[in-house]
Amino acid sequence: MAKGDFALCQQFPHGITDQVIQNDMPNLEAQQRAMAINRLLSLGQLDLLRNSSGLLYRMKDAQTAGKMKGSDNQEKLVYQVIEDAGNKGIWSRDIRYKSNLPLTEINKILKNLESKKLIKAVKSVAASKKKVYMLYNLQPDRSVTGGAWYSDQDFESEFVEVLNQQCFKFLQSKAEVARDSKQNPMVQRNSSFATSHEVWKYICELGISKVDLSMEDIETILNTLIYDGKVEMTIIAAKEGTVGSVDGQMKLYRGVNPIIQPTGLVKAPCGLCPVFDDCHEGGEISPSNCVCIWQSGWTFDQ
Repeated sequence: MAKGDFALCQQFPHGITDQVIQNDMPNLEAQQRAMAINRLLSLGQLDLLRNSSGLLYRMKDAQTAGKMKGSDNQEKLVYQVIEDAGNKGIWSRDIRYKSNLPLTEINKILKNLESKKLIKAVKSVAASKKKVYMLYNLQPDRSVTGGAWYSDQDFESEFVEVLNQQCFKFLQSKAEVARDSKQNPMVQRNSSFATSHEVWKYICELGISKVDLSMEDIETILNTLIYDGKVEMTIIAAKEGTVGSVDGQMKLYRGVNPIIQPTGLVKAPCGLCPVFDDCHEGGEISPSNCVCIWQSGWTFDQ
């Protein structure tokens, strides 16, 4: 019976509800079903989760189950809370809130889980003095690490500026080639556009970055150039599978001569900030205590 439940859980790696088990095993009485589930839980082969639909039973990874063997219910609870947080991680304060355990007990459990290499602590760019916890094998989300624009929690303003200059240089050279072609103005304009993939390929071939840059990273840089009035963007329809296209659309960029000098606001690092949506006065992340603004030398009176 327990084997049947376990096999069923393997078919649903994200978890199954009690209703699914009932539908698959209609002849199994409720008491027998409960005994089988409880046995798998006691053996550490299942995780008990909760979502909007109610309780979920999910098969536990064999390697993790082996490391969690012998752990008490409190340690399993803390592990589950951290697992649910995914690659964005969770602060110890939120673990305390969700587990309802004393902070001293949580710190002891966190230290134990770290020693088993089940979880890891990662410094977050959102708060330099705080760490978030996530499963050991996860790659932290860019909102935690800051992505390519951060190194050891420091905003790489010089690196961003170099990328900014090189992206603009590429688009300028493409525009110059289009002008020198002596074709009619409409053809010249159309040929002066470049896809974000072309810009990305150019930057990669330059070899100026120590980290792997994605097309999304390059588009972020191109967006800052748009805010500066140096670049304009248009979106065209593209065939499915075309390099650089997303959902049948492709972004094209071209360099332009700014009509006026950019204002102080667009010089702020906020356009590249991975936690921009969480930033507000009075919150954990706010403009008044932003390390990135301070490091960039930008001030609110610009």
